[in-house]
Amino acid sequence: MPHSDPFVFLENHDQAQSWIAAQNLRTRNALDTDPRFAIMTEQILQFSQDQQQIPYFAQHGDWLYHFYQGSTQPRGVYRRTTLASYQSTDPQWQIVFDLDQLAEIEEVKWQLAGISHCILQANLCLISLSINGSDGHVCREYDIEQQCFVENGFRFPFGKNVIHWRDANSVFVAPAWDESQLTQAGLPCEVWLLQRGQAWDDADNLVVLPETALRAQAWRFLDGDRTVFDVIEAAHSLDQKAYYHLDDALQLQHLPLPLRCEILAYSQGDLIVKLASNWSRQGQVYPVGALLAVACDAKTAQFGRIELLIAPTAQQSIQTIEATLNGLVVAMLDCVKSRVHGFVWQQGEWQQQPNLLPEGGVIEFVDQPWQTDILYFNYSDFLHPATLYRYDLLGQQAPEMLRQQVAAFDSQHFIQQQRFASAKDGTLIPYFIVHHQSLALDGQTPTILYGYGGFAQSLLPYYVDNLGPQWLAKGGAFVVANIRGGGEFGPAWHQAAQGAGRQVSFDDFIAIAEDLMVKGYTSAAKLAIQGGSHGGLLVGACLTQRPELFEAVVCEAPLLDMLRYTELGAGASWLSEYGDPKIPDQHAVLAAYSPYQHIASAATSRYPKILLSCASSDDRVHPAHARKMAAKLAAAGHEVLFFEKAHGGHQTGQNATETAKELARTLVFLQQRLMD
Repeated sequence: MPHSDPFVFLENHDQAQSWIAAQNLRTRNALDTDPRFAIMTEQILQFSQDQQQIPYFAQHGDWLYHFYQGSTQPRGVYRRTTLASYQSTDPQWQIVFDLDQLAEIEEVKWQLAGISHCILQANLCLISLSINGSDGHVCREYDIEQQCFVENGFRFPFGKNVIHWRDANSVFVAPAWDESQLTQAGLPCEVWLLQRGQAWDDADNLVVLPETALRAQAWRFLDGDRTVFDVIEAAHSLDQKAYYHLDDALQLQHLPLPLRCEILAYSQGDLIVKLASNWSRQGQVYPVGALLAVACDAKTAQFGRIELLIAPTAQQSIQTIEATLNGLVVAMLDCVKSRVHGFVWQQGEWQQQPNLLPEGGVIEFVDQPWQTDILYFNYSDFLHPATLYRYDLLGQQAPEMLRQQVAAFDSQHFIQQQRFASAKDGTLIPYFIVHHQSLALDGQTPTILYGYGGFAQSLLPYYVDNLGPQWLAKGGAFVVANIRGGGEFGPAWHQAAQGAGRQVSFDDFIAIAEDLMVKGYTSAAKLAIQGGSHGGLLVGACLTQRPELFEAVVCEAPLLDMLRYTELGAGASWLSEYGDPKIPDQHAVLAAYSPYQHIASAATSRYPKILLSCASSDDRVHPAHARKMAAKLAAAGHEVLFFEKAHGGHQTGQNATETAKELARTLVFLQQRLMD
């Protein structure tokens, strides 16, 4: 960091404390004292804790397991019930793990980072615990039936470890509790196989990657007939990976797949593979974005026939799959709306089934119990709350509705539409807009434009939840931008804005803002932009490049100093997405748009007011990005509010009350800027 930067001290947590306290007080005085704040907080909290909310679960054997947080259990309890009880009007839940109790006994502010059951012995699970929602965690083996941690069971120290069951008595471990185990990106470079009761020094070291790699990890695919297929992934970057099969003698065999692909399942003797580049094999070229079934022997890893399951069009993309006992269920996007394809293994090939699932909104797979053809899935769209269904792939009957989320507001007089804006290069960029049916196209509608546009992540038409009563019902509109850099239209859509092409996504977002004004939905005086994490970089860049287009900016957990991002948090793991500031030509690209380096003086450029937020314990995107941006904006004479929460990591780690306050604070800010 150049010594000329007066805000470098904000990269140090201890040195930043007094500055943070002063900024938080100023923001609370501006937002928390607004009469709307307390009312909104209570309404949001009540909605989140409404007993009619869907308790999503994972089924293991005869039990449905659910992690629940409530007013008396703010950290949460892991509980279970039967399907029959779940379908009743008064489900009876049995608590099997109490996180609040553990935190009190151990005097540690534990947050749940994950629970992984052993498929073959579901009473055994690995419980991962973080502090305040950090990505790092400890991992301990727990016995559901005994309701205690397993004596002398699997137990791993704090780190960004990746641990998967191999069977009931062994686990794959990619350790990250010691610096010697890490790549330059701060992720595991080794994979070990540890047997029950075995000392760590006696475990089998399966692979060690060079420091320059991204990460290593391993897992076991367990087919419905109990056939096993062990995979080791050696990731060179986020989107370039080499895969290896681990045989019974613990020898590695390279799987000759393209570097840009992802193995999603092993079923009926086939690897199910999604391509992120064209692949030439056996005299045929398989297209980018395609879903393939590649016959692969579970013992020798030798490839056989290749079957093309789905070749998406330019406006389609494969999202995820579930492998059932006898079939595959594939969720894909078609013009940014979910569509599901079912396949059944019959007569030595995959045969497509009629689609009986809803379309037009968002379908998310909730659970697929092992050795069944049952699928639990969730459906919603902007104006219809989430509904949980149970579906039998072989039943050829409509899905059975199990639960429906309580509606946040009366949406019958609102409409959702998909529109397209023309980008600089003429590409049509889709976006969704939700508003009251009586909206006048006079440019006076308060509008939130939300975006992300990175890491091949797609923004979908999810139910608006609290935005319904707190924004739409008060006369506002909500817009979701599906800009390049995301995954909405497949790998090419993402790759168009990677690295040197990053400016493309900013231009797409700006094109949507301008399109909203041309069509009369809103105006610069009534438009706010919002984004978090990579989306924070998006809105930060648009703030500095086209400040005249917006009246307010909400920038959450953002990346903003792109010349320092590799030195902060987990930034070094994102080189393939952004580029390396140490390489001259890539440094030039980053310097051309890095928001922190492009703040203009208020004397020469009027900026919209901005609310910046982050978390002290965020070990993914360092809070220094938001801190330094806020300090530099204020020094340049711009209006800025900053709030840093003490608890919560990049995405999780807060209780329901703090989450409600955070959302209410943002909505008050937006209402003050656009509605008052």
